[in-house]
Amino acid sequence: MVFRDWFLRGNQRRMELQGKRILLTGANGGIGSALVRQLAKEGCKLVLCSQQQPPLEKMAGELAASGYAGSVEIMAADLSRSEDRRRVVSQCEALDGIDILINLAGMLDFRLFEDQPEEVVNKLVNLNLLAPMHLCQLLLPQLKTRPEAMILNVGSIFGSIGHPGFVAYCTSKAGMKMFSESLARELADTNVKVAYIAPRATATALNSNKVNDLNLALGNSVDSPDHVAQQIIAQLKSGKILQYLGWPEKLFVRVNALLPSVVHNALVKKLSIIKGFIHS
Repeated sequence: MVFRDWFLRGNQRRMELQGKRILLTGANGGIGSALVRQLAKEGCKLVLCSQQQPPLEKMAGELAASGYAGSVEIMAADLSRSEDRRRVVSQCEALDGIDILINLAGMLDFRLFEDQPEEVVNKLVNLNLLAPMHLCQLLLPQLKTRPEAMILNVGSIFGSIGHPGFVAYCTSKAGMKMFSESLARELADTNVKVAYIAPRATATALNSNKVNDLNLALGNSVDSPDHVAQQIIAQLKSGKILQYLGWPEKLFVRVNALLPSVVHNALVKKLSIIKGFIHS
């Protein structure tokens, strides 16, 4: 682990955020809204994307009312649709391109995998994994023209720890982690850096009441959206390519990688509790 930490530090390149044009997907979610406010304070040019137009208009109005005089563009798009992704890319081209892409849009579904409808699995994997992959691919030509550029993919601790009740979600986030790692290595000889951040449970509307109750029953710590947004800002500035949030979750990730049976047995002991909330 000492070598790994040294390697990650050695590959960091600090980035100045002021004046950077940033495309943020999932901008009107809990983490997204908090991140928008903090990016505005950093003096970024904002390109905000989510599925619904009214929340984006409200957010733009709130930024103006707070005194933010920077550039704000809003784009309503369903990124699971190819035509919407291409429209977003075209609009970014019209703005003379972007410097940073933050893939934050996603969804969560808490139930037993055997009871999860096929259309829900498809939608979840599409939005959480395939859509950001395709969006990255379409935006790479723009990003490569910038003096320095970054893609930051927002995953989850569950992308490194398989958890009962979240099978499709864990799978999609594990894919996002591996996509980020692979793409970072493929682009290592370019000006585009690729980073991945894995938050733990966060207090947002993404969680159903059952998920909130489950976290409480299991004693899981839950971060605020502002805290996660602060960590994303710090990672963008530092150039760190990999970050896990929360303790002891960071430890569990490492234990699961080295001794998966330990984490497996710990979660299996809680299986009756987890299933109890699924069926409640």
